[in-house]
Amino acid sequence: MRQFLQNLLYKPISRLADRYSSQPDKRRVNRALSALYKSITTKPGKKGLVIPFNIYSDKFIILSDQHKGARDGSDIFAKAAKNYLSALDYYNNEEFIYINLGDSEELWENLFVTIKRHNKATFEKEKLFIKRDRFIKIFGNHDLYWDNDPLAAVGLLQIYGKAIKVYEGVILQTTVNDKPLEIFMTHGHQGDLQSDGNWFSKWFVSNVWGPLQGYLHINPNTPAYNNQLKTDHNRIMYEWSSERKNTLLITGHTHQPVFKSMTQLEILYSDLDQAKKNNETIKAAELEKKITKLHMRENNQPDFNGYLDTYFNSGCCCFNDGDITGIEIADGCIRLIKWSYQSKVSERQVLEESRLEDLKL
Repeated sequence: MRQFLQNLLYKPISRLADRYSSQPDKRRVNRALSALYKSITTKPGKKGLVIPFNIYSDKFIILSDQHKGARDGSDIFAKAAKNYLSALDYYNNEEFIYINLGDSEELWENLFVTIKRHNKATFEKEKLFIKRDRFIKIFGNHDLYWDNDPLAAVGLLQIYGKAIKVYEGVILQTTVNDKPLEIFMTHGHQGDLQSDGNWFSKWFVSNVWGPLQGYLHINPNTPAYNNQLKTDHNRIMYEWSSERKNTLLITGHTHQPVFKSMTQLEILYSDLDQAKKNNETIKAAELEKKITKLHMRENNQPDFNGYLDTYFNSGCCCFNDGDITGIEIADGCIRLIKWSYQSKVSERQVLEESRLEDLKL
């Protein structure tokens, strides 16, 4: 019966959930991002931190959208938990600063006490960064609890042994090519109706989508789903970032990895175009095979002329195959990385990399 209902309901329920959970409005997004950026730069420490850094000696890992749950059928983090723990071990040992970019806890579908009980191991790993004063926690729309619940400080004390402050954003500041560079980070839900006054979407997720997702084992956040052209929300985020001088924007929220303003599929198309221009027949054929495997719905190659390298998205830590993605800033570079299971062992892979000094801004 469950399999029958999965086949019957997967597409309509996924479309309905997407419709009511993500309705970005460009004017609303622009207004919200600009207001947050201004607040952080004029009053650091209230809504976010301003952190000067050295591009060659300081190291950051940005991970988002774990959606830690109750280890039941609706817990989309369960399969990725071991990859997440391995990644935190690696980054703690390498002395990275960990920026948790929001939606770390799935508090739309679960009570805090449930999250606390089933995620002790992940909280213990995160505590290692807190002990080194190298942990920055940002709230997202699914864990707004950390920002607006009067008991949030008590909850943070219970899981971390310290009532840390949770912010809406953070700005890293440095100098590249003798020019100032700011890296603005926030979860990315700003301007999205699911977290901007849409009561129906919250009710739908808590009372309909969550329980139904758990029973049917439905998870729309598959790699194939997220390898398409940019979502409207990511596109709007890119447009905002492209209008700012010497500024990068890094968000999460959409579960769709973006590097230098392009998704994996868009990068493949760009590489294919270059291979054809260089008459690299073998490379072009290999790229076309990779594009075909991503099940692109349309065969029209997108036009990327004029794109700036101003927007990045960390993806998520809850892909249904257990993979997690994130953004590293280290050694003068910015990287899109993936942790995946190879023969049941978690391994780190660099998907894309660029030197900060080579970015088109």
